[in-house]
Amino acid sequence: QVQLVESGGGLVQTGGSLKLSCAASGRTFASYTMSWFRQAPGKERQFVAGLSWTGDSAYTPDSVKGRLTISRDNANKMVYLQINSLKPEDMAIYYCAARLGVLKYAGDDYEYWGQGTQVTVSS
Repeated sequence: QVQLVESGGGLVQTGGSLKLSCAASGRTFASYTMSWFRQAPGKERQFVAGLSWTGDSAYTPDSVKGRLTISRDNANKMVYLQINSLKPEDMAIYYCAARLGVLKYAGDDYEYWGQGTQVTVSS
């Protein structure tokens, strides 16, 4: 089992950067594919970045490609999401999620979720 705790959200101006962190517990963290999702008010949850447990398969959708980067530190059981050139449309609650198996993009495929961290972008 894995428990996830996100941090690093906050208020940032348009064009700024943030690095979100996700701290995981559990002995088998390195076996989990990790992803980040976000959900804005009134909108559906959106996959924004994922990284396989091996680290050799990563994906960010075209809508955020080049601005969002996921990384992981298995030794310290951490996952990160670097967000650059923040836009108002990036404002959302960001969730870290974990699953056993290959990288997938649907939230329903993930077994474990954090509580989320709020990212607010001011214009």
